[in-house]
Parts: sequence; structure tokens; C-alpha cells
Amino acid sequence: MIHDATIVNTGRKDKNTNMEIKRPYAVVQYSKFVKGLDRTEQYFSYYSFLRKTVKWLKKVVLYLLNCALFNTFFVYKTLITKRNEVQELPV
Repeated sequence: MIHDATIVNTGRKDKNTNMEIKRPYAVVQYSKFVKGLDRTEQYFSYYSFLRKTVKWLKKVVLYLLNCALFNTFFVYKTLITKRNEVQELPV
């Protein structure tokens, strides 16, 4: 494995005991970087067009096209947000 078995604080506290929540470093890193993938799969489940076709080759091509379209949308949304933040800064 890349990570060792160190335990780190997550920066949050438990509601009931008011103690800091500790997790293995590997779990914290996984949670940090998997959010985009989970959100992508969530969006794909809303607009699934893969069940409309039977041939596996069409499914693969449509899935890759859907991935490309989602990535384009996500980059556009990120750039628009960053550009609006830059314009709102006082001069």
C-alpha cells in the first residue's frame, strides 16, 4: 500500500461525545479524492440512456461520450465560478 496505518484527526467532532473524529490516513485520502467520481455516477444515474440500446459496443461508446460531456460541463462550471470570483474582487 501507499499509505501506512497512521491515524489522523478529521477536523470534525462527534455530536454526542464532543470528541474529535479520528480515521486512518488512507480513508481520509480516499474520501478526499473520490467525491468527483461519486458525483459523476450520481449524475449518470439520473440520465441513463444505456438501457435504450442492446449492443455492447453502442453502450461503451455512449458511456464514453457521456463521460466526455460531463467532464466538459464540470470544467465549464468550475471556470465560470472562478472567473466570477475574480470579477467580484474589489479593486
